[in-house]
Amino acid sequence: MTQKKTAPTLHRDTLAVREAVARSQYGENSEALYLTSGYVQPSAEASARRFAGEEDGYTYGRTGNPTVTSLEQRLAAMEGTEAAMATASGMAAIMLMCFSLLRSGDHVVFSQSMFGSTIKLIGTEFARFGVESTIVPQSDIDAWRAAVRPGTKLLFAETPTNPLTEVCDIAALADIAHSAGALLCVDNCFATPALQRPVALGADIVMHSGTKFLDGQGRVMAGALCATEAMVREKFLPVQKNAGMVLSPFNAWVVLKGLETLSLRMNAQSAATLTLAHWLEQHPAVARVYYPGLASHPQHALAMRQMSGIGGAVLSFDLKADGPTQARARAFHVLDALQVLSLCTNLGDTKTLLTHPASTSHGKLAEAQRQAAGIGQGLIRVAVGLEHLDDLKADLSHGLDTLS
Repeated sequence: MTQKKTAPTLHRDTLAVREAVARSQYGENSEALYLTSGYVQPSAEASARRFAGEEDGYTYGRTGNPTVTSLEQRLAAMEGTEAAMATASGMAAIMLMCFSLLRSGDHVVFSQSMFGSTIKLIGTEFARFGVESTIVPQSDIDAWRAAVRPGTKLLFAETPTNPLTEVCDIAALADIAHSAGALLCVDNCFATPALQRPVALGADIVMHSGTKFLDGQGRVMAGALCATEAMVREKFLPVQKNAGMVLSPFNAWVVLKGLETLSLRMNAQSAATLTLAHWLEQHPAVARVYYPGLASHPQHALAMRQMSGIGGAVLSFDLKADGPTQARARAFHVLDALQVLSLCTNLGDTKTLLTHPASTSHGKLAEAQRQAAGIGQGLIRVAVGLEHLDDLKADLSHGLDTLS
């Protein structure tokens, strides 16, 4: 749980390095890493009050840790929310949200362009418990509005999406959700609070996979939900206490350190991504580039308004091919020709990572679902890191320039 925050007038870049729990009696400048599963109580009476929730204080590692609190406090401050709750992974955060807010008969509306595991979790796993869902095109506001029904409790959007970087109008979705008495959650993994603050645009919940840009160096798994103090305390905390979807103190400490350089990394990596996107658009082997920073992106103007005028650090591109079989073979050729960059399904690292979404992140979806989401066999996703741009182009050229 978050605790008392620093002055709200501070800039996000300052909050990213200063927001945390109070220093210990030792006066450490870098936030302490508290590796403990239990806490010695000052008295039996205080222990009873703390376990009853009548008094603040740490009791057990599954219900709180000062290092985890520092991460929650810092991320909430950066997102502009009252509170946050950290979890063991991004998918754990989604599961915590759904378990906390939904029951049998409730209805969820979400985008067909969302992360494959998100689609499976809500559309298949939670369906076993009576939660209904409707999948809609990401950027079709009328489709979102038409999908809402009396039992709709949640709209869930990811913007930009993985891997086609589709953007949705957060403010418009918030209006639709609130008019129906529902909540809007936005997955802010690609943009991060360095570029985009969904709550400022009307969202109720911001979800993160801290595994990505928040950590920024591919070191740990982490997740989080940012929302009001009441929602975190009354909805998320009781479920987390019982279900144990907690983030380890060490992983929290790593992500806490990652947040300190988030803005610097996002600005540098986004600038390189824009240049690389322009270069790929001119390559004869490339059919199309998907990147919100490009004028050719269908939601470019919206993305620039929502994302501080920056397109982010992830792009995807389709290879020219005669059919899906050739497209897959050509994509594999490009990936197998890499000599410097990494073939890896993660993103948000300082190292540039490439993946083939149709056979990895979206590989468990039915072919019809992949086609509906626009994920073809010739699609390659590039999460741009901090290597020199000339080296990025040269390594991609090994495969692109030798396609037959």
